[in-house]
Amino acid sequence: MSAHDDLHTRTCAVTITAADGFPLGGMRYEPSGPVRGRFVLGGATGVGQRYYRRFALHAAAKGFATLTFDYRGIGASRRGSLKGFEATYLDWGRLDLGAAVESMRTAHTALFLIGHSFGGQAVGLLPNHDALAGAYCFGVGAGWSGWMPKSEAWKVWLQWNVVLPSLVALKGYMPWSLLGMGEDLPFGVYRQWRRWCGYPHYFFDDPAMTHISDVYAKVGLPLVAANAVDDPWASPKSRDAFVRAFTGADVNRLDLHPWEPGKAIGHMGYFRADATPLWDKLLQWVEQQLADRAETGTQRFPALAGIASNDGRSIV
Repeated sequence: MSAHDDLHTRTCAVTITAADGFPLGGMRYEPSGPVRGRFVLGGATGVGQRYYRRFALHAAAKGFATLTFDYRGIGASRRGSLKGFEATYLDWGRLDLGAAVESMRTAHTALFLIGHSFGGQAVGLLPNHDALAGAYCFGVGAGWSGWMPKSEAWKVWLQWNVVLPSLVALKGYMPWSLLGMGEDLPFGVYRQWRRWCGYPHYFFDDPAMTHISDVYAKVGLPLVAANAVDDPWASPKSRDAFVRAFTGADVNRLDLHPWEPGKAIGHMGYFRADATPLWDKLLQWVEQQLADRAETGTQRFPALAGIASNDGRSIV
């Protein structure tokens, strides 16, 4: 473990052990003063945790202990070559994000999930979403190219149907870094992602996933789905196609506009260095949730229970 201290935070590297024993690399950002709440940052597909460091430092400086981590197979959670490495999107959600939530769970401090793209999609995959006091998600969408602007839809179609199949067949995994798009991805993640992006409502339309709607209907927590109007991958229409599955949750849909004229947000701008207006809006929402809980006397959270050890490939 390594640690770094500054005026506002204490940062240390941590290892999180998933229910199947897989070690995940993470970073904890602890406030120098009292902890007002806790955040787990669920990142986007192929985006390393370092991208979220600025947000984590900002949140910790405001009193919120924050955990970032890498899903298995990427960043600090990659173990050698991805060729032959077995991991799926369901592993990322149920095992990896589930373990991250469990590692930050306490009986007396509210825990919130901050999701970006896949990290927000995965709220319903969590076996322990009852540990959360709420979720605030940026850029969550259904992934279908039909929700995208035509120019982006054409590029995505070429990637899924021409470029990536050839590269994946050659490498044995998705070498996304060759295209300058992000971290390389395990084959199982690529396979599920490609399949589900072929449906207007993502895996909710997959005939092999008929039970998933019932799983997501069990999520009962306050949830914000904030999407930039210029997000080419997850427009508000795409978001609405996905979050409709959260029938048991209190969902607040936010359409975000650039805070500076002529400066786009896109799909990655939610966590740029200049995105503090978005972060402060998030923190205001969290403050309101904490105030509501104090007013109703809801202070305790379920005691640490752990996630039963299994192979993690079932989501029910």
